[in-house]
Amino acid sequence: MARLTASAAYRVAFTYSAAFALAILLLGLAVYYAADADFRNQQDIGIAEETASLVREFDEGGMSDLAAAVTKREAMNPDDGYHYAVFDKAGRKLAGSLSANPAQTGAQDIMLFDPKEGPDPARALVSALAGGGRLVIAIDSEGVERIDRTILTLFAAAFVLVIALGVIGALLLGGYLRQRLARISGTAQAIMAGDLAPRIPVGRRGDEFDQLAIALNAMLDRIGALLDNLRQVSTDVAHDLRTPLARLRGLIESALDGSGDPQTHRPALKRALAQSDDLLALFAAILRISEVEAGEIKRHFRPVALSELAGDLAESYAPAVADGGRSLTASITPALAIAGDRELLAQAAINLLDNAQRHTPPGTAITIEVRGEGESVLLAVADNGPGVAPGDHARITRRFARLESSRTTPGHGLGLNLVAAIAAAHGGSLVIEDNHPGLRVTLLLPKLAA
Repeated sequence: MARLTASAAYRVAFTYSAAFALAILLLGLAVYYAADADFRNQQDIGIAEETASLVREFDEGGMSDLAAAVTKREAMNPDDGYHYAVFDKAGRKLAGSLSANPAQTGAQDIMLFDPKEGPDPARALVSALAGGGRLVIAIDSEGVERIDRTILTLFAAAFVLVIALGVIGALLLGGYLRQRLARISGTAQAIMAGDLAPRIPVGRRGDEFDQLAIALNAMLDRIGALLDNLRQVSTDVAHDLRTPLARLRGLIESALDGSGDPQTHRPALKRALAQSDDLLALFAAILRISEVEAGEIKRHFRPVALSELAGDLAESYAPAVADGGRSLTASITPALAIAGDRELLAQAAINLLDNAQRHTPPGTAITIEVRGEGESVLLAVADNGPGVAPGDHARITRRFARLESSRTTPGHGLGLNLVAAIAAAHGGSLVIEDNHPGLRVTLLLPKLAA
């Protein structure tokens, strides 16, 4: 019992069963009293009709006809439950088998003597006759009481059955709820113990528990992805910082071990300064991504003419791209605007242009495109270079993701991660796809409402 009361599932199930049983009890009592009242009302109606018929006999033929009618009815219908008595002005009974002579007139409950069963409750109607006589008609209430007892017996049996079914149903329902909740609890306990692989079983019915399991499993998948990303970030940060810090330490040692001439230290110090700037740029990029993902920048959004911004960037970047042996062309639909941060959008486009130059060979054609598509504005940078394998499209947007395992190419793998964060902060998304050949990176951003 303690186990049942300690379980919220069983408490809910038994509470529901108790409420259902109480409703059945109240309904049964209401039916019982309504039926009893109706039966007694039918008795009163029958007595009133019988009284009216006999009073007409009295009005037409006097006391003698009334007495004859009463005697005839008792002889013809001895088992109909009616009992009659006619009294004269002096209170002497003139006819009928009923001995009771109530003092008051009107409908009332009396006791009559049944030769077989003894005293029985009865319903009577006492009517005053002209000349001082009285007519008493009573009907035995044993029939009504028998029906009442039958109703109570049937109801009591039904109520016991309802209680039994309620207990069984509560045990089954409580066990079912406890089982479904135990699956969720077991998965949570396994995860708290350090095993992130278990997931909550999902049934085929698609009920509320299954919907909850799907939502929790999606949350666990997201947490697992974030933890994997965190582990990868930690590894990559350590890897990316170890090499420049080792170089920085070597440069400082070289400067300390050199001659006393400051001019011989100057190149080593310059290289050390460059390494320090690189490290500061790395941490600045990490902080910038965190700031964008926090969403605080949305408070400062303003209308941004994206077409104009892309045109300015294409014009300013074209000479640098040409110097690297590549070409840059622009395909820009005019007068397209979005709500956002101009500096961040410019940073996103610059990162895409830098990636297109850094990871493609000379002779590559680079395109920057801005156009409308439904309720969105596309900002895309495409090239016809070597591209990226389809299986790596999702990976290259992660923080510190580098396709080159040796990490000899300049950079820290934060460029596309920042672009994805900027797109998400503006309510858009980043799409990476093949350009056949090459790579196409597109920012889908919501168009500014008119």
